[in-house]
Amino acid sequence: MYKTVILGTGPAGLTAAIYLARANISPLVIEGPEPGGQLTLTTDVENFPGFPEGIMGRELMQNMRRQAERFGAKFKRGWVKKVDFSNNPFTLTVEGIGELKTQSLIISTGASAKLLEIPGERENIGRGVSTCATCDGFFFRGKKIIVVGGGDSAMEEANFLTKFASEVRVVHRRKELRASQIMQDRAKKNPKITWSLNSIPEEVIAGDRHVTGLKVKNSETGKEEVLETDGIFITIGHKPNTAFFDNQIKTDDMGYIMVNPGTTETNIPGVFACGDVQDHKYRQAITAAGSGCMAALDCEKYLDASELCSGNNQSINENQIWGGF
Repeated sequence: MYKTVILGTGPAGLTAAIYLARANISPLVIEGPEPGGQLTLTTDVENFPGFPEGIMGRELMQNMRRQAERFGAKFKRGWVKKVDFSNNPFTLTVEGIGELKTQSLIISTGASAKLLEIPGERENIGRGVSTCATCDGFFFRGKKIIVVGGGDSAMEEANFLTKFASEVRVVHRRKELRASQIMQDRAKKNPKITWSLNSIPEEVIAGDRHVTGLKVKNSETGKEEVLETDGIFITIGHKPNTAFFDNQIKTDDMGYIMVNPGTTETNIPGVFACGDVQDHKYRQAITAAGSGCMAALDCEKYLDASELCSGNNQSINENQIWGGF
């Protein structure tokens, strides 16, 4: 029996683990297939407070993990296949671990950026390919950038990137954009933005160190060309990692977990959500970490009030932690 299980090891999950471990709750943290979350795919992180010279994304996540381990958080690698919220304690079926039960659960499984799935894309993430303009726009001062997408997010990020880039080219596979008219008008009025519509991305072209171009095909003529660029921002949406909950928890139309305003509480008592899995607006490491802190405090308060805990907030001994493995 666990007091708390945390799903996910991005900034939200690791911050929650630090806070709960320091409260002597000894959480068990389940790592998914990408320990550290999306931040491990970036190179320099220059907007996380406390690092004036910047820090590598992977290093930041490793430091947060070590900090959580120092205070007693336990980590286990596994893939959650099934959950059962019908009774407390909750039951989790985890591939690589088995079945485990917990009195409370913090969900920080994040949201994955949708990719084009074309040659050269994944291997060049952090080498010119990005899914976050706010995170990486600064690195492209005075350079040419391509934004792939035709929705509101693409228009918003294209406008944002003109603060840094010398030129922003919007590439979209169709003639018509999906963005709202007001967002289209705003982008079309920006003199730094150029357009390549009816252009289907086929391949990311890169040299030894960084991206140099995007190969596209005209959807009407079939003509192929390589658009020269220093960076490619993929803005075709995000998908929250919530499918495995099988509609047992309340989400919005896009699949993001809904929480009570001002808290991380879900519609299920004892289940909390933090980070990008419940935030489709900001999606920043620092806001995820802040919500992880909130989730830990909300969870600790729940456990203190729970009859299952009988008012006992002492740490679980090692035999209890690993008794099921």
